[in-house]
Amino acid sequence: MTDLLHSLLWNGPEPTLFFLFFIFFYVGLVTIGGGLVAITVMHQVLVDRFALISNELFYNMVAISESTPGPMGINMATYIGTELYGAGGGIITTAGQVLPSIICIVLIARFFGKFSEKTGVKAAFSTLRPAVTGVIAVAAAQVFILALLQLPQSVGSLAALETWRNLSVGIRIPNLIFYLAGCAVLFKTKVHPLFVVIAGAVFGVIFC
Repeated sequence: MTDLLHSLLWNGPEPTLFFLFFIFFYVGLVTIGGGLVAITVMHQVLVDRFALISNELFYNMVAISESTPGPMGINMATYIGTELYGAGGGIITTAGQVLPSIICIVLIARFFGKFSEKTGVKAAFSTLRPAVTGVIAVAAAQVFILALLQLPQSVGSLAALETWRNLSVGIRIPNLIFYLAGCAVLFKTKVHPLFVVIAGAVFGVIFC
């Protein structure tokens, strides 16, 4: 699908807004399981396939989208569209991202009640859960690797898994310390996660 869109809608060195809309329509259409799944798909399309943005910028966007109110996948779509093409791009990418969900939920509201108890439907949903868990784990691993390991700009996040032998020289020690401290605060106290996010932003400004 993305290859066809590329051939039809790419205008010179830059994609058109029409192309960007269909890219995010595609992301919204194949995203099952929430924002972290959308991030995995976005990374494959925007960074790995078309190189519209860098790996580093992509995960900076992930951090900001996770830190701001609203669904993470939609925040990412709005951020990326605005970063590439201004406010109009943000509107286009957001519309593309949410349109498949609107279509699906209208259809589900109309028909799901009639077949939700069927054996085949129950079996499909029971199989979707572990599959979605795996996709979310990939996204979490990508963020973890990029945040804690020293990677060259040209190295993709999953490619960094090959550097586990050299962790002694590749770990961002301050980031690791803050990560462990943040986990301790979240699991051992009742501090609201918002304050940990704010502390992370301050930490980054001061030490990174």
